[in-house]
Formats: sequence, C-alpha cells, structure tokens
Amino acid sequence: MQPPVERFILSQTAKDQLSKLKRYTKIDQWNILCRWAFCLSLAEPSKPSPVPIPADSNVALAWRVFGGELSDILIIALKQRCHQDGIEIEKNNLAEQFRLHLHRGIGYLAGNPELKTIENLVSLSLSSLDNPNDSTFDRS
Repeated sequence: MQPPVERFILSQTAKDQLSKLKRYTKIDQWNILCRWAFCLSLAEPSKPSPVPIPADSNVALAWRVFGGELSDILIIALKQRCHQDGIEIEKNNLAEQFRLHLHRGIGYLAGNPELKTIENLVSLSLSSLDNPNDSTFDRS
C-alpha cells in the first residue's frame, strides 16, 4: 500500500515535545511515540487545524520506520479519517493530513500533565477505550 509520505521531518517544537516524552516514558524510539501521537489525533473527533508545520528539526523518519508492522493499518486509518472529514483521498491531502494529525497528537501527549510514565500512557489510553465519552484527550 502506498504511504502518504516516504519520509518526513518533524518540527523543532515536536522534537522538543517528544524529547520530553522520551524522558518521562522511557520510550526511546521516535517512531513509537509518533505512532501513539498519530493514533491519538485520529481518535479526536475534530479536524486538526490547517496550520503550517515547519520541517525544521534534525529528526527525520521514513514511513516504513514510522509505521513498522502497522504501516498498512495506519494508511487505512488515515484514509478513513480523511473520508470521514470530507477530504479528498489523494496524495497531497493525505500527506498534509498525516503531518497535521501527527503534530497535533504530539502536542496532546506532551501537554497532558498526567503523562509522566509509560504506565500513565497505557492507562490513559485504556481508560479512553473503556469510556469513549471520557474527555482525557479531548482538546476541543
């Protein structure tokens, strides 16, 4: 399945936020934290704001590293979300929506004061699954 991007560079802000998350959670791989962030944003009911996101850090990831074994599932999830949001499913739109969701999700994770350990990350995600009306990650 064709990914929305072959490679992407994070913004400096996102890099700084992920560095903080790496210290808290002890998850030392950018790709794992980025996957959590991306999925978190996809689960948010509102559309991400269409803001310009600079690619101004020295952190670059290939899609195959970002997606890993979940690559095709993440592509399908992004396409489904675009369909839900009434966004035409074409390469440029998918690339833009990917970046918007990724960076929004990183901001959500980094801005959550409850997220101090990997256990917090898992329990916040599980509580969100147990109670879909829980506003743990709701930023609207």
